[in-house]
Amino acid sequence: MTWDNEFALSILPDLLGGLWVTIQATMSGILIALALGLIVAVIRYLRIPVLSPVFGFYVQFVRGTPLLVQAFAAFYILPDYGIVLSPLITGIIVLGVNYSSYTAEVYRSGIEDVGTGQWEAATALSLPVRPTWTRIVLPQAVRSIVPMLGNYWIQMFKDSAILSLITMNELLNVGQTIGSSEFRYLEPLTIVGILFLAVSYPAAVLIRRLERRLALTS
Repeated sequence: MTWDNEFALSILPDLLGGLWVTIQATMSGILIALALGLIVAVIRYLRIPVLSPVFGFYVQFVRGTPLLVQAFAAFYILPDYGIVLSPLITGIIVLGVNYSSYTAEVYRSGIEDVGTGQWEAATALSLPVRPTWTRIVLPQAVRSIVPMLGNYWIQMFKDSAILSLITMNELLNVGQTIGSSEFRYLEPLTIVGILFLAVSYPAAVLIRRLERRLALTS
C-alpha cells in the first residue's frame, strides 16, 4: 500500500477535529488533577486523623490500577447505578482523577522541601493558617515542581488515546474509525502520530526551557 496524498488531505479535517477533542479532554483533565491533587496533598501533609489515611489509600489505589480499567469501570459499570455520562465527560473525569494521585505526590514532595525555617517564621509572625499556605508555603513548593507537573500534562495528552476504547471521539478513535471504514490505515494512523508529536514535542521543549529558567533564578 502506497501513500495517497489526496486521501490524506481529505481526512485531515476530521483528524483535526479529533485532536481538538483530545486537547479539550487533556486541558480539562489536568485542571481537575491539579486542583484535586493539591487538596489531597495538603490533607495528607497535615496528617488529619481518618481523613489523611483515606486519602493515602486513594492515592495508592488509583496509582495501583490501570487507567484503562478505571475508564472501563466509569463508562460501563457506573450506568448500572444510575450514573450515565458522555464518553467525553467520562474521559475528562477519569484522566483528572487518575493523574490527581500523581500530582498529589508531586505537590507533597514540594511542600516537604519547604524549609522548616519558613514554617517557624510564619509561626513567629502569628500568621493565620490560610496566609501561611497561600503566601509562603505553596508559592515556594509549586515553583520547584512546575516542570514535573508539565511532564504529567504531556503524559496525560498521550494517555488520552486510551480513551478511544470507551468510544470517546478523540484523535486515535477518529483515525481508527476512518481506517476501518475506508480500509486504509496507513494515512490516518500516520497523521495521528504526527499530530500527537506536533503537540507534545513543542510542549516538552517549553517545559525544559522553563526548568532551566527556574534553575537559574532559584
